[in-house]
Amino acid sequence: MRIGEVERKTKETDVKVYLNLDNREGENNIDTGVGFLNHMLDLMGAHSGFGLDIECKGDIDVDFHHSVEDVGIALGEAFKKAIGDMKGIERYGDIILPMDEALMISAIDISRRGMLSMDVDFPSEKIGDFDTELIKEFFIAFVRKAEVTLHFKKLSGENSHHIAESMFKAFGRVLSKAVKIDSSRKGEIPSTKGVL
Repeated sequence: MRIGEVERKTKETDVKVYLNLDNREGENNIDTGVGFLNHMLDLMGAHSGFGLDIECKGDIDVDFHHSVEDVGIALGEAFKKAIGDMKGIERYGDIILPMDEALMISAIDISRRGMLSMDVDFPSEKIGDFDTELIKEFFIAFVRKAEVTLHFKKLSGENSHHIAESMFKAFGRVLSKAVKIDSSRKGEIPSTKGVL
């Protein structure tokens, strides 16, 4: 089983993440204290097929920034632990994902190089009480700690909630594709360099 567990405690947040790339046992449990982030991570977990438990107690009386960023950091660290030596993985994943009027392209390379390319604009600055700019902060935090290259490009979309949903669903799907074991390459590092 490829499992990553992380506990991250700062003066601003206390985060616990459990990630199982190979087995989902029952429902995922997501409680970040930020309702919209809970919804997005639940979508990501459902579409990835991973076992995912996330708990965050943060200074949400200030705003949601620290909680969102630190959950991204901890999830990225858990992913890096779970993926291990990466032998036999597909490495790449991509999708064009529709969510009502929103259409999102996403692609990932489990490359040991943390980079985010996000060509996505949101029509509104907030979705409920959630600042849409925090979506980028979450993904920046994740890719830096997970050491993956992640791309998003919005092809269409008018509703900010739908756009965000399309991103997190696509995120789950491309992660799932990229971590799958290629039976024809078991034991091999998926790189001509022999190392990632």
